[in-house]
Amino acid sequence: MKFDDIVYFEATEKLSIADFQEPKSIKQNNPITLTAKTAKEEYIKNVTKLKGHIQNGDIYEINYCITFEAKNAKINPFEIYSKLNSISKAPYSALIKLDDKFIISASPELFLSKRGNKLITKPIKGTIKRGTTTEEDEKLKSELFNSIKERTENVMIVDVARNDLSRVAKKGTVKVEKLYDIETYEQVHQMVSTVSCELKENISFDDIIKATFPMASMTGAPKIRAMELIDDFETNSRGPYSGCIGYIKENGDFDLSVLIRSIFYNETESYLSFSVGSAITSMCDPEKEYEECLLKAAALKKVLED
Repeated sequence: MKFDDIVYFEATEKLSIADFQEPKSIKQNNPITLTAKTAKEEYIKNVTKLKGHIQNGDIYEINYCITFEAKNAKINPFEIYSKLNSISKAPYSALIKLDDKFIISASPELFLSKRGNKLITKPIKGTIKRGTTTEEDEKLKSELFNSIKERTENVMIVDVARNDLSRVAKKGTVKVEKLYDIETYEQVHQMVSTVSCELKENISFDDIIKATFPMASMTGAPKIRAMELIDDFETNSRGPYSGCIGYIKENGDFDLSVLIRSIFYNETESYLSFSVGSAITSMCDPEKEYEECLLKAAALKKVLED
């Protein structure tokens, strides 16, 4: 799992809503047939092998992802974005067009936010479905909050995030502001922790990215070994998936989201894909991890297949 490029865009003029109206040249959506690039049986086999690496002490936790794809896909990215945003209501939704390539994102996760000399990250680890009634919903939230497995996943990633921030932080300022907080979204409840620090003097944006990217929640612990195993076990190159996207203000403040729950579309090649994953630890059940992947994929599949 390697990264080579950081892409910056400079806003040179103010835009109005008219600049975001969908072009008439964009085709309407055709029926989409999604195919899993990793069969369930292969997924179970790979998770079992990764648990072996954990038991051998190579890693403590790893984020293992699988990809769904569609060939000969003709979609209207603006329409798909609108549909996805309406059912997900994600706090970090985004629609990006880079020539003939589109990123349609409904990310719930904040990678980094800087305000003045304060930097925060909010790693997500721990997922459970929404209930069909208020009572069931509250019961599921409580189940997630009290899950030893989910807490273990979350706190290991928090430790990696703390270590990352310490590279650019004033001594003694790294702290966990929230641990095991439960945030509710349209399809799922998530366990989210908040880690912050005060930045050292003369720390640049590049310094921050070099210290923290790729993010702990999408790699594992320890990060470098987890990334090596991601290269070995995942069938698809992640590309921009599990990267980050956001904006930088003139004063240096910025917000960057984690590129998850996102569709990647190449209009020229009529190809689209999205990936989903979960944290693999010694306590995980491969069957349940696969179910979690399908839960995270549900909204993406709905807007493409309906």
